[in-house]
Amino acid sequence: MHVISRKKLLEAAKVHAELAGPLDVWYRIARKAQWGNLLEVRQMFPSADAVGKFTVFNIKGNTFRLITEINYHTGKVFLRMS
Repeated sequence: MHVISRKKLLEAAKVHAELAGPLDVWYRIARKAQWGNLLEVRQMFPSADAVGKFTVFNIKGNTFRLITEINYHTGKVFLRMS
């Protein structure tokens, strides 16, 4: 998947230093993934939830949430909020 944009992850890690590791792990997994639907996302991230058009990931044991919009057809993950 093409994660757009990693810059948002790095900015969140600057504000919340404890997120640097978990966000980097999420990014590396997502970048190598080839998800076709939410069920495939949940194979790697069982707590991922669909909320409207967004996919929400629990980061660092459900302490933070990463809100994304995934276009399965183009293979792009758009970061909306962390």
